[in-house]
Amino acid sequence: MFKQILSRLPRKSAKSLDSSVDGATPPSSSSSSRSADLQANRSTSLDSQVPAGSISGLNHLNKHSLPVDSRSVGKHSVANVIANYEALPSFKDVTAFERQSLFIRKLDLCCVVFDFADPTRDLQEKEIKRQTLLELVDYVTSGSGKFSEIVIQEATKMVSTNLFRNPALPPREHMVIEKIDAEEEEPAMDPAWPHLQIVYEFFLRLVSSPETDAKVAKGYIDHSFVLKLLDLFDSEDPREREYLKTILHRIYGKFMVHRPFIRKAINNIFYQFIFETEKHNGIAELLEILGSIITGFALPLKEEHKLFLARALIPLHKPRCVAMYHHQLSYCITQLVEKDCKLADTVIRGLLKYWPITNSTKEVMFLGELEEILEATQPAEFQ
Repeated sequence: MFKQILSRLPRKSAKSLDSSVDGATPPSSSSSSRSADLQANRSTSLDSQVPAGSISGLNHLNKHSLPVDSRSVGKHSVANVIANYEALPSFKDVTAFERQSLFIRKLDLCCVVFDFADPTRDLQEKEIKRQTLLELVDYVTSGSGKFSEIVIQEATKMVSTNLFRNPALPPREHMVIEKIDAEEEEPAMDPAWPHLQIVYEFFLRLVSSPETDAKVAKGYIDHSFVLKLLDLFDSEDPREREYLKTILHRIYGKFMVHRPFIRKAINNIFYQFIFETEKHNGIAELLEILGSIITGFALPLKEEHKLFLARALIPLHKPRCVAMYHHQLSYCITQLVEKDCKLADTVIRGLLKYWPITNSTKEVMFLGELEEILEATQPAEFQ
């Protein structure tokens, strides 16, 4: 009787399970699963993206491309991709007409993320990817014409796949953020840096290139992309933060539509740091970017910028690790006072509010900053 009842129950269709794989999924914390998702979502053909005359060129490149089974998205498919990881032909070995399609395939090849925890693993494949990344950097630098939308889309996908890992670099539990001489703390270095550095260089040159149309690129380097880029500033690797600082500054300069959002997003990082965590590795770099931005503020200053001074910059004197970023903070504040002398009153009152009582080293820093502010103050405001 039970068998009869069970036989009448509807069985779950396999299609309903497959459909959950087809949609876009957020980046996973595992490099292997992230690579598998990218391989599963990868387009099976580029014929629709190039003129009909280049079909023969694509057929020539197909024999070098990675075999991808869109039906398998597990660890076995990743192992299969790495096992068949082969270098694509050089740009000089194909016609000028075929280079864009080859460029896209090279971007696709670099979407495979390797595990650098084991330095002896996949050495040949890692070297193929490194050389391919260097070729991509040269291609972007060569200025071979305006980058099409599909090129920008594939480029940002490759950059996102490699950079937006989770976590970027695991935080060390023994890190002492209250230490005044923070330089004594040995920075953690990401073992994947041999690849990451070239990806950062590629993205920096892509953003800086006059061949990149901001109107087209803003659809892919959007608010979500910028937020993920800002999250990387908490990396313990100073080399990564240096690249991020330069790239974000280029994005701010090229994409005017993103400027208010970038300032607001940095503000939010400061608020969380001041009032919640007091833990962040990239405050100095973010302040350095803001110092350059403040220099370009038009006069008279907007109310938004004055509120930023009162609500974010001045409270940044509160955290115990202020020595890690005080030089950059002092520069930002001095720039604002030089643009509007009336802000000196707000700054000096703020300094007195957070004045250290028992920390002599911190007090010396505050005295030096106060001296710079007073030098920029006009007699009327001082009175």
